[in-house]
Amino acid sequence: FLAKKYKKVTGKEIYSDTLESTPMLEKEKFPQDYFPECKWSRKGFIRTRWCITDCAFDLVNIHLFHDASNLIAWETSPSVYSGIRHKALGYVLDRIIDQRFEKVSYFVFGDFNFRLDAKAVVETLCAKATMQTIRAADTNEVVKLIFRESDNDRKVMLQLEKKLFDYFNQDVFRDNNGTALLEFDRELSVFKDRLYELDISFPPSYPYSEDSSQGRQYMNTRCPAWCDRILMSHSAKELILKSENDEKIVIYDHIGPNVCMGDHKPVFLSFRIAAGAGKPIANVHKCCVVQ
Repeated sequence: FLAKKYKKVTGKEIYSDTLESTPMLEKEKFPQDYFPECKWSRKGFIRTRWCITDCAFDLVNIHLFHDASNLIAWETSPSVYSGIRHKALGYVLDRIIDQRFEKVSYFVFGDFNFRLDAKAVVETLCAKATMQTIRAADTNEVVKLIFRESDNDRKVMLQLEKKLFDYFNQDVFRDNNGTALLEFDRELSVFKDRLYELDISFPPSYPYSEDSSQGRQYMNTRCPAWCDRILMSHSAKELILKSENDEKIVIYDHIGPNVCMGDHKPVFLSFRIAAGAGKPIANVHKCCVVQ
């Protein structure tokens, strides 16, 4: 980036200790005042630039801010946290298309921490429930919400605390890959003029149990959501070639659906790119971007 020129890639090189001073990438943390609740944060982005034949593109790995409290996320629609992520993602997009370097197509991927609209989700999942509010004795602060069925012996449907989202039926997040809940995945809509995403056909990628025997089970800490994504500029979309036959060349999916892989399931996008403004050429390269 300092020399504004490409270096031929051969073999394997690993950069780890001094990324900020590595000329082959850009690494930035978000300004501290973006998320004042977190006194110290590693969140930000790393950008690398690649050129395959005459096709240039940026790979931007990003980590946006989380929801610190389920109760605060539930209070408003959209939540205060989605506004913070909106600001941070806008910051990244502005940085990677500023005047310092030639503009190229880009892919932005990583843990966006995008969450479902908590208020709308709870109102839908617990539409026929009654809510009980529990407050702290000393501060009168709301510390827990309990949603019970109006009949059926007032069965508990959902318990909500700062770091608890305990819904009685996790199948709603797994059946048909949770697509019934995609309507509440609204954070990306703000950037529809700047970013494109292929259709999601995998279940929410977070928060999975870290018990090695529970590969499909979600933890009861947060509402399951598609936190891990691969997005692209509209010009990058044109680089992705679709076969003229029925062969599935473009794949957007998650890894290890039945295997414990930590609290996030990795997400990948596999596709073919062609040089020369997206026009097919004889030498087609396959590229895979993994969250």
